[in-house]
Amino acid sequence: MFDKLEAIENKFEEINIKIADPAVIADQEQYAKLMKEHSELSEIVEKYREYKKYKKALADAKEMLEEKPDKELREMIVAEIEEAEAGIEKTTRELKILMMPKDPNDDKNVIIEIRGGAGGEEAALFSAVLYRMFTRYAERKNWSYDIIDANETELGGFKEVVFSIEGKGAYSRLKYESGVHRVQRVPTTESSGRIHTSTVTVAVLPEVDDVPEVEINPNDIKIDTYRASGAGGQHVNKTSSAIRITHFPTGIVVTCQDQRSQHKNRDKAMRVLKAKLYELAQFKLDSEIAENRRIQVGTGDRSERIRTYNYPQGRVTDHRIGLTLYKLEQILDGDLDEIIDALITEDQTRKMAGGSDY
Repeated sequence: MFDKLEAIENKFEEINIKIADPAVIADQEQYAKLMKEHSELSEIVEKYREYKKYKKALADAKEMLEEKPDKELREMIVAEIEEAEAGIEKTTRELKILMMPKDPNDDKNVIIEIRGGAGGEEAALFSAVLYRMFTRYAERKNWSYDIIDANETELGGFKEVVFSIEGKGAYSRLKYESGVHRVQRVPTTESSGRIHTSTVTVAVLPEVDDVPEVEINPNDIKIDTYRASGAGGQHVNKTSSAIRITHFPTGIVVTCQDQRSQHKNRDKAMRVLKAKLYELAQFKLDSEIAENRRIQVGTGDRSERIRTYNYPQGRVTDHRIGLTLYKLEQILDGDLDEIIDALITEDQTRKMAGGSDY
């Protein structure tokens, strides 16, 4: 690993020289590419230099100890050795994480699908709660979001809602949210005060650019237009601007009726279709590499129950890592970082234990 780190530091220094060259600065395409590479390497180089600082401090302290100092100075040197050894251990662990192969989708925007499962209207109402949770989280991160398609109910819930979130690292943070979210609460329509359990399915898809895995043959799809509609007359469109795309080889059907422009709805629907086809290709690849899937936190399987939201106890439990937090209200208001950070840490720990080659 340290040979690789030395090579990375040398490359980083070479890039520093290049981006200061007026000829490179004048070439905007080359300059942008180098700056992106510089940004990607800077965190690793900074951590490696911190590691080397601790290594030097340890060597210096041990050298001083060999000179047989007096008792008071010896105690100070021993304390410095302990601090340096702790620093080396900490930075080594952090470097291993930074050197792990990155998910190529981590920097991508996401498309999230939320669908009510068991529980009827109560599940639909909780779908709306989760939609608000994710969009509030996006706001906290200064990310933007946009509804692609929604099927609303009379009481303000969603049978299903599809929306995009755009922002740096959106997929890296939100990919752990795929799966079944369970809610336990007393519905407003329940007169006896009995707690109901309902489920909502969430799918988080990376939004993809044009890559070979998602090439779409025009002959493989059928595009239909129809009039948009909504619960209680909401968003009703008098023109046929809503779009339905059917992909014959996979049977995937995508709809979009959020925009009044047929062209915009078509573009949004195609984005969702590409994301779904990419997900399908990745799932097949992951199935072939069973070991990689085994060491992940959850499989991203939409049928896997990942979290329970218990209203009477004000409790949220993530079943994959056994984490329970008594801050239901804050989490549903988009305060998701504590859960997501814990999931990322667990994911990294499992991958390191799986013997990844650094």
